[in-house]
Amino acid sequence: MQATARAQPNIALIKYWGKRDTIRNLPAVGSISITLESLYTETAVAFDDSLSTDELFINGAAAQEALPRISRCLDSVGGERRARARITSETNFPVAAGLASSASGFAAVVVAADAALGLGASVDELATLAGQASGSAARSLYGGFVELANLDDGIEVATIREPDSWPLRVVVAITSDARKPVGSGEAMERSRESSPFYGRWIEDQAVDLDTARSAIASRDFSALAEVAEHNCLKMHLVMWASRPPAMYWNAATLACMNTVRDLRASGHAVFFTIDAGPQVKAVCLPDDEAAVREALVNTNGVTDVRVSGLGAGARRIEV
Repeated sequence: MQATARAQPNIALIKYWGKRDTIRNLPAVGSISITLESLYTETAVAFDDSLSTDELFINGAAAQEALPRISRCLDSVGGERRARARITSETNFPVAAGLASSASGFAAVVVAADAALGLGASVDELATLAGQASGSAARSLYGGFVELANLDDGIEVATIREPDSWPLRVVVAITSDARKPVGSGEAMERSRESSPFYGRWIEDQAVDLDTARSAIASRDFSALAEVAEHNCLKMHLVMWASRPPAMYWNAATLACMNTVRDLRASGHAVFFTIDAGPQVKAVCLPDDEAAVREALVNTNGVTDVRVSGLGAGARRIEV
């Protein structure tokens, strides 16, 4: 009754921000993301009747604070009367720092738990369970370009373009390894309750989704760059206008944005996107990867740079 799964974080190009149902953790808007290849979470789940409570270790350390959400996620997979479990998770990138570690983490948990219990749930079913724990985790069950659509009674997630059919590159500029000052869930509720721009954010999302979907279908990089950057900035504006505001950027975040703008002005095909954290993801065409990486490495305040292609969805692995 044990299994290991690997899942990659996904980076939203058309963002998800806000919930329409906090009980079922349903997003207020649809979203489109890309699943990364070289960043990953590997999680082993071992059910053991001798355990009196679940145990969670992340990167070798006990993680009691994160355990309640993981336990609820395991309950959704195996039922509340399941055996207790020992969960061991390892990541090769900073946790809770704006790099979608919760997305890859919960995606890996549901895949490993399902495999350990021999339940044989479908990918769609596992995506729904992962999404109940972390809204963006549903997208990490799928590879390449992924769209999460809102339905009246839930969500629908699917790959809309395979990773190798448009092999974009992502250069991740890490500007801080520190945990976020406020979690995304709490910040979303602040925005819904107090931001004067939240309603317009909801209203405009359908247009942005249509524009991005069309750009991905036709491999129109310029069109995707324009809508993705604009959508990112709108989301952060909603956060900043909340009471109290949720501000995740630091000086290096702004410096990286300027670096990307300068690269584009000099003819490179690149755009930035930023999730709820200070890290900047520069999405570019393969021929521009080296120039983008070099420029971000030399940007003040950048502590590390990771480069990735587009990858596959969460899956069981043999260890």
